Order: sequence, then C-alpha cells, then structure tokens
Amino acid sequence: MMEHDLILVLDFGGQYSQLIARRIRDLHVYSEILPYDAPVETIRPKVPKGIIFTGGPRAVTDERAPLPDQAIFHLGVPILGICYGYQLMARLLGGQVVEADTREYGSAVLTPDVTHPLFAGVEPETVCWMSHTYTVSEPPPSFRVIARTPSCPAAAAADDRARLFGVQFHPEVVHTPRGNDILRNFIRLCGAKDDWIMENFAEETIARLRAKIGGGKVLCALSGGVDSSVAAVMLHKAVGKNLTCIFVDNGLLRTGEAKAVEETFRDRFDMRFVRVNAETRFLSKLSGITDPEEKRKIIGAEFIRVFEEEARKIGAVDFLAQGTIYPDVIESGSKHSAVIKSHHNVGGLPETIDFKEIVEPLRDLFKDEARRVGLALGIPEGMVFRQPFPGPGLGVRCLGEVTEEKLLILRRADAIFREEIASAGLSRDIWQYFAVLPDLRTVGVMGDERTYSHTIALRAVTSLDAMTADWAEIPHGVLKIISNRIVNEVPHVNRVVYDITSKPPATIEWE
Repeated sequence: MMEHDLILVLDFGGQYSQLIARRIRDLHVYSEILPYDAPVETIRPKVPKGIIFTGGPRAVTDERAPLPDQAIFHLGVPILGICYGYQLMARLLGGQVVEADTREYGSAVLTPDVTHPLFAGVEPETVCWMSHTYTVSEPPPSFRVIARTPSCPAAAAADDRARLFGVQFHPEVVHTPRGNDILRNFIRLCGAKDDWIMENFAEETIARLRAKIGGGKVLCALSGGVDSSVAAVMLHKAVGKNLTCIFVDNGLLRTGEAKAVEETFRDRFDMRFVRVNAETRFLSKLSGITDPEEKRKIIGAEFIRVFEEEARKIGAVDFLAQGTIYPDVIESGSKHSAVIKSHHNVGGLPETIDFKEIVEPLRDLFKDEARRVGLALGIPEGMVFRQPFPGPGLGVRCLGEVTEEKLLILRRADAIFREEIASAGLSRDIWQYFAVLPDLRTVGVMGDERTYSHTIALRAVTSLDAMTADWAEIPHGVLKIISNRIVNEVPHVNRVVYDITSKPPATIEWE
C-alpha cells in the first residue's frame, strides 16, 4: 500500500489547530495532529517531512507556557511556527518576545520579502489575519526578518540553513487570501509529495480493513447519514457478507427517515441489514433527563447495548464499526482540549463494550473529505450530500426532557423547514438546516384567543468542515413562508425564531 508523506501539526491549544491540518490536506498532503508535548521518540518513527507549531491561548513568557520536546529542533526537518508557535520558536532559540505596544486583531497589511521561497508568488503587499497580544521583538540571531506589518516589524522570520520559519499571522484562515500559497510554499520547502487524494484513501483504507478484519464478522452502526453510510460501503467492499448493518430506530429520527434508510441499503446495496425498533426502550431511558451531556451519554450507551444484543443473535461478532469523523473526536475532548460536547460515538461510549475492537474508517477525515470518499465509492449524490444528522438525533434538538408529544411537534416543524428549503432551491447552498424545540413556551394570540405554546427555533449554517460555521442568510420571503406554515400546520406552536449565531461562539447543534 502507498505510504504518504506527512506534515505533522503540533497542537498548542490554538483555535485554528484543526484548520491547519485541514488546509494541508486541501493541498493534497497528508497531515496528522499530535499534542504539543509529544516526545521525539513518538515523532521520529512517523518520519515527518515537516512540522508545524500551531497558535495557542497562552503567552510564551508565562512560566507554565506549553513547551515541546526541544529535541524536535534536532530532527533536521523544516518547522513552521504560526503565531504562538513562532513566538515559542523565537524564545527557545535565543530571540526576544514581549507584550506588543499595539495589539493586532483582524486584518493587517503584510509586506513580505517576495524573494524568499516562503513567499514565492505572493504580492509585495498583501492582507493577512492577525490575532496576538505578544510579539517577537528580536528574532533569534540565526534568523532574518522576511515580512513586516505597520505594527509588527518581525511579522515573519527564517533561519534558512536550519530550515526554521515563523509567521506571526495566520495563513490557515480564509482572511489571509494568500495563506494557502504560503502553506504550499512551506510544503515545497519540506519536499513533501502532494498525493493525499480521496480516491486513493478509499482504496487504501478498504485494503487495510480487509487485512485487519480477515474472516472476522463486523457489525456496523448505520444511521443513514453520510458518515456511517460511507463507512458501511467501505466495509462492504472490504468484507462483503461478513458485514451486518444494524439500523436502530430509536424514536429520535426525522419524518420518513427509517423507511428511506432501509430501502436504500437493503435494496440498492444488497447488504445484510437489520432494523431494530427500539423507540420505547430509548424514550424510557430518557424519561426525566434534561441535561444535554447526560442525554448524549445515555443514548450512546444504549446504542452500544442494542448492538451487543444484536451481535449475540448473529454470533461471534468481532468488530463494531462506526462512522466517527474527525470533528466528533475533537469536540468530544482529548488530553489537551476541552470537551465541547460528547458525541454519542466517542465521548458517549460506555467504559466496557462487548466487542474485540471498534473500527472507524473515517476517524481522521473531515466531513467534506468523507463526502469526497463517498463520491469516489459511487454512493449516490443524494445520499452523500444528505443533511448531517447527529447520532443522538432529535434527542439533542428537543431541549429539556424528551417526550413523544414534543418529538411529534419537532418532526412536523423540521419536515416543513426542509421541504421549503428544497422548494426554494437552497438545499445545496446551505451546509445544514434543521428545527429545534427549545424548552420554553411563550404567549401568543390565535383566533382572538390567548395561547401559551411552544417556540420553534430554526437553525441553518454554511460551512466547509463543521469546525467553523456562519449562519445562512435565507431570504426573508422564504423564512416568512416557513414560519407561516409551521404556526398554521403544527399544533401547539405559536412562535418561530431564526438563530443568527455563528460557530464559534455557538456550536451548530443547540445541545
């Protein structure tokens, strides 16, 4: 199987750490993320072609500032420090870092040395995105300044002999228009091959799955969403009839969802497909539960219990397969990051499971990468670009306690929202759109009578990778139609609101 060149990203806790890895992959070079304190003994066997130090929230002058294994500078591979990573490199190698006289947050005019290979092809004056309080006042003695802004005289510096480079700005964000060119130039300085292509990934992963699983049996947790669907098709290509897909109808699905999933996978893909009707079971477990994290963990644990029971019916199932993707892992927290929300298939898993191993073919992919794999596998576009749907389903869109009555209201409102977005021709322009039922009621007037009924919140966002998102600017006329339909067609609803918050500070889902 093909071995890919690697650009390693060391994460110092910056808000854009995952985005850096994402941008490197966009340039067709494989990247991985490790925590900032990964020992050189862990890094060396990976044979990285280059290393990137990310930004971070701490000051390098802080006594408890996160530091890498300093033997990393003796590996002999190019290193690019971004923001905190640049300041860290400067401080460790003999430069000076101070609190800036003028803080820079937002766009700045960058004047690079266009003769330097890091800025090859970049204009003599361009825009970059700054987000820093501290600055490199003196680069290390072996470095020379290769870019500046009006407020930052050493906006970038380089030690060409040691192949060490630092930039104070953020080339990974879209607000730095030539950022991808700068990252591409760094990749060239590393000598890394641009062979990270989703078609190749699919073929290689299927081969690895076949070698790993051998003649073992696999049970795949299939929701019908793009992630689990892609995982299921890859596994089917790898092990054929040794795969059984389990679809759990937990009562937390959208209108018509269960039937559509069953028809697609049983008929189109000719897979071993088992539908488990578990609505009563899940709703009874969720009775009286209002905390969103507790709901997620209950749903995650109950999924595993159902899969274990079905596996015992099949007999001697070795592997549980899931459609986990990279943002699920990031948001569920790790040693060096906060838990944003526990995903039912990561942080929501119980401590003990009755399987030899969990298989996650897409664990290192972002959503759009998973979609490209799906297209490469020949999965229909309608399924590949289907609306993302959380594993806990409507359980985390029905705020507060989950009841049958509230789920009925939410399903009807959500169906109307999706119908009208499709009717307006906006379904491919919006990354994700759905209805939420907040745990509140408001006063209204219907038929000259006072009402005290539910509110429906509409959420629609645009995004590339689900790590960041902007609220979608749906035309007012479309929103008006949706609102009118919901309050007229959905019982016990008298108010509709539209969420205009981006991620961050919010998440895409409400719980």
